[in-house]
Amino acid sequence: MVCIVLFQCESFFYFSIYRIVAIDVRSRREGKDLRKVGFYDPMKNQTYLNVPAILYFLQRGAQPTGTVQNLLKKAEVLKELPSN
Repeated sequence: MVCIVLFQCESFFYFSIYRIVAIDVRSRREGKDLRKVGFYDPMKNQTYLNVPAILYFLQRGAQPTGTVQNLLKKAEVLKELPSN
């Protein structure tokens, strides 16, 4: 399973919330996601990460996008990933 962890935008009238999802690399960017693993609200500076799910996908070769990788570094999730 080749997948990527990325942002999907949910826009409302005057603000946006970004979902962090794992998606199969062979599907469209805005296609069906494998699993929702968190969200980011830039207005409230609030982040929710499902760490076990994120680690599951990262251990199986998922590549986070640059922005998601910055969020994972800030939350120190990448330190929990065992290095081979």
